[in-house]
Amino acid sequence: MKLRDELPTDHRLALVYRYGAGLCGVVLLVFGCLGFADQLSPFNTSGSEIAGLSTNGALSLISVVVGGALVGGAIVGGNFASTLNMVIGSLFLLSGFAHIFILDRPANVLDFGMTNVIFTFVMALLILTFGMYGRVSSKLSHDNPYWRRRHPRQAAEESLRARHRRESANLDSEQADAAHQIPRGKPRGQ
Repeated sequence: MKLRDELPTDHRLALVYRYGAGLCGVVLLVFGCLGFADQLSPFNTSGSEIAGLSTNGALSLISVVVGGALVGGAIVGGNFASTLNMVIGSLFLLSGFAHIFILDRPANVLDFGMTNVIFTFVMALLILTFGMYGRVSSKLSHDNPYWRRRHPRQAAEESLRARHRRESANLDSEQADAAHQIPRGKPRGQ
C-alpha cells in the first residue's frame, strides 16, 4: 500500500483527518500570532513566555507556517490531510527529541524550555494520532479502504460473496412476488 492511495470522497475517515489537522493548525496559528502580537525579536533567548511556553520571533514564525500548513491540509482534506498530519507529527516528535538535548545550550535558538518540549511531544502524538487514525491498526474493519488494499484477495472474496448474497436475495424476492401474483385469465363465459 502506498500512502498516496486515495480514499473514497465520502469516507468517514476523511472527517477525522480534516478536523484533526484543522484543530492542531489553529492551536499553532494562535500561539504564533500571539508571539507576533507581543513583538518578540527573532532569536531572543531571554525567556519571553506566551501561554506558558517560552518563545521568540523565530518560533512564532515556525508556528504560523506549520499551523497554516495544517489548516491548508484541513481545507484539502482526505488522504492529503492524513499524510500531512503524519509528516508534521513525525517532525514534531523529532523536534522534541532534538530540543531535549539542546536545552540550556547556545544551540537553543528557538528558546525552548521543558514546557515547550512537553508541548511538542503532546502535539506530535495528537497530530500523529489524527494522521494515522483508521490507517494503522491490527483490527481495521473490512470496509476500511486501507484494510482492503492490504488484503486484496480476501477483500475480493468478501465482495464476491456479498454480491452473490444480494443476487440470491433479489432472485428470492422476485420468485416470491411471482408466486403471490394472481394469474389474470379470460373471464368465464366468453
